[in-house]
Amino acid sequence: MPIADPIAVPVVLDRREGPYGEVVLRRRGPHFEIIANGTFLMDTSDGRSERLLVDAAYEALPAGRERPSVLIGGLGVGFSLAHAAADPRWGRIAVVERELAVVDWHRSGPLAPLSGAALADPRTEVLHTDLVAYVKSTRDIFDALCLDIDNGPDWTVTESNDSLYSPTGLAACRDRLTPGGVLAVWSARPSPAFEEALRNAGFSGVRTEEITVARGVPDVVHLAVRPA
Repeated sequence: MPIADPIAVPVVLDRREGPYGEVVLRRRGPHFEIIANGTFLMDTSDGRSERLLVDAAYEALPAGRERPSVLIGGLGVGFSLAHAAADPRWGRIAVVERELAVVDWHRSGPLAPLSGAALADPRTEVLHTDLVAYVKSTRDIFDALCLDIDNGPDWTVTESNDSLYSPTGLAACRDRLTPGGVLAVWSARPSPAFEEALRNAGFSGVRTEEITVARGVPDVVHLAVRPA
């Protein structure tokens, strides 16, 4: 995601060292940024791609599926969660976030105004855990998985996230879906290799939707369906 107003000087609001490295919340002008281990992840300047992640997953579901459940990973700046909670068509909304600092920033910190209504929604459940471990260990199933924990399958925040995009990780994601369920993965750039990996993992309907950005290569959402 492009950085909002690169001329403005960023101000560090919080910096924490956690089990996965350093996470930093910064304010740049009127916007907030999250940095993980020195890598820019996202900011609050433009939530189009996060909203598309959720909408594209819903639209790819089989027609007539009522109150589908969705797993969002991770919480980030809250755009995906807020967008899902604003849509009454969704049923259960679970969001996985491994960084306690990020959860705190939303519950009682600077990001609370962005996600307060969504966190108060009775459909919402926050799971403070690692997404990769969760999809491989839980028995919960969902109608949609909307994943945005890295800058893409080819550009992960930590090495441990690599396994999510491996054959075993994608098989775990497939197993967490109901028949006809949708996997949606955000990426800062297209990945033909990831499309092929999704097909090899047994998904159908694999496609990529582009989101135009101000500069550079478009953001994308990779979509895949667990066969019914």
